[in-house]
Amino acid sequence: MRAIDLLEYGGPEVMRLTNLPKPQAAPGEVLIEVAAAGVNRPDIVQRNGHYPPPPGASPTLGLEVSGRISEVGEGVERWNVGDKVCALTNGGGYAEFVAVPEGQCLPIPGSLSMLEAAALPETFFTVWANVFDRARLQSGEILLVHGGSSGIGTTAIQLAHQLGARVFATAGSAEKCAACERLGAERVINYREEDFVQVVREATADHGADVILDMVGGDYIERNIRVAANDGRIVNIAYLQGASVEINMLPVMLKRLSLTGSTLRARTDRVKAGIAQALEAQVWPLIEAGKIHPQIAARFPLGDVSEAHRLLESGNLVGKVVLTL
Repeated sequence: MRAIDLLEYGGPEVMRLTNLPKPQAAPGEVLIEVAAAGVNRPDIVQRNGHYPPPPGASPTLGLEVSGRISEVGEGVERWNVGDKVCALTNGGGYAEFVAVPEGQCLPIPGSLSMLEAAALPETFFTVWANVFDRARLQSGEILLVHGGSSGIGTTAIQLAHQLGARVFATAGSAEKCAACERLGAERVINYREEDFVQVVREATADHGADVILDMVGGDYIERNIRVAANDGRIVNIAYLQGASVEINMLPVMLKRLSLTGSTLRARTDRVKAGIAQALEAQVWPLIEAGKIHPQIAARFPLGDVSEAHRLLESGNLVGKVVLTL
């Protein structure tokens, strides 16, 4: 099968289109003939040699796909050959075929194309697990999303808005801020021009943010503590500006804050299946109704994967990058 292989760890140029052995569906797995695959920041981190796949997972890049099931393994109950699905993979998505645990597959919402469905799993699983499971965001609370124009950010804004939260976000240009507001953010702060701590405090009558979703890190960590509301929950899912900082923990104690974070890939198949079930029950109806829609910034043929990575690394986009097969 056609697939993307790494010559070595490094920049976008280390990826090449090649032929690799076609996988088979193990017990409890389905084999998906891939129509499209999402491109995500963790793929870049793995390409650079800092995010190894979990034991037993494919070393090929790619954490989300859409396509048709071509084979079902022993013990698979829900899915049949020919079913159209999107799936969170444990690796191997940049290929014509990928084997996936059956619980990590979801039906493609009828309103979406295969291309659009490939942009769902990684960001929706991540946002649900962190914002709604770990941080317990409730209707009426205030969410602050950093990186609002990213795939994670555009997903978090839409989900929180549709589920009744007030949403604030940060982004790096007027165009990105406007895009986030169209998706449901009440106020988007251009971090190049304004201080998000001051803006959110003023806009919420000094209440602050009940939940903060941060993928930036660095000096945002201390600033998140300042802007957090009493009993606030701060969730870090990445540290693009660094993870090692010095902070004053006294406000954490005085405000009764919770600082947490997680990665998705290393969690068990059972945990991921539970997230899939929650998404299908609570989020898929909103997608079917057209109230939430994946934001596709660009599409590239599989062979142009290096250009896809360059675009994602540039940050000059709103939403997701998708590879087509």
